[in-house]
Amino acid sequence: MDRLKNKVAVITGGNSGIGFATAKLFIAEGASVVIVGRRADAVDAATAQLGERATGLTGDLADAQTHARVADLVAQRFGKADIYVANAGINTITPSDEVSIESYDAHFAANTKAVFFGVQTIMPFIRDNGAILLTSSIASAKVLDGHAVYAGSKAAIEAFARSWTLEFKARGIRVNVLSPGPVDTPILSKLGIDATSRPAFEAAVAGRIPLGRLGRPEELARAALFLVSDESSFVTGVNLRVDGGISLT
Repeated sequence: MDRLKNKVAVITGGNSGIGFATAKLFIAEGASVVIVGRRADAVDAATAQLGERATGLTGDLADAQTHARVADLVAQRFGKADIYVANAGINTITPSDEVSIESYDAHFAANTKAVFFGVQTIMPFIRDNGAILLTSSIASAKVLDGHAVYAGSKAAIEAFARSWTLEFKARGIRVNVLSPGPVDTPILSKLGIDATSRPAFEAAVAGRIPLGRLGRPEELARAALFLVSDESSFVTGVNLRVDGGISLT
């Protein structure tokens, strides 16, 4: 249970869902974790749950100043970090002909710009032989109704990962992508799925997944652990789809 012993990890969007499950598992494996999120109450509550090896920072990741604050915190408290997980993101399901300029800009600011400048800013503070992990989505390759803008924003970060795999090779820093399929997280309610309609929604989605159910945040966290730990020491530049097989349907 010490696969990340004495490591320092930064996880954006670490206050809920996949990010929180990942932070919890990394800590259980010996890491100290910095979680970053937009809502102070959620970040504070998550930090309290995660315990003494968790540090919370509140900020808008679309704002470059937030990344500077993350880097400053890492430098002052730990000196360097070993792992950076760019996990935060947004998704509003909207047909293309109804997408506003404001919604388009918001998706690319949160899902794309934030990832690029987050990695750019933290790189001087990542130890050689560290790991970068970007959370994408199966939507980047599988066409889903109302997901065009979201899919485009995620496809861009997969292109970043391919470039960074070669750019960072001299320092031994591995760069990989994790692409979740449907996962049972609080984001479902943010997509407008209320408690009444949720059972029917889950049943409909599960019926399209070869494994017959939604994923669990803990399952994505275990995949993330593999991609940032020494267990994947010869793995870089991959996009690991953890989706129950739905990409094939």
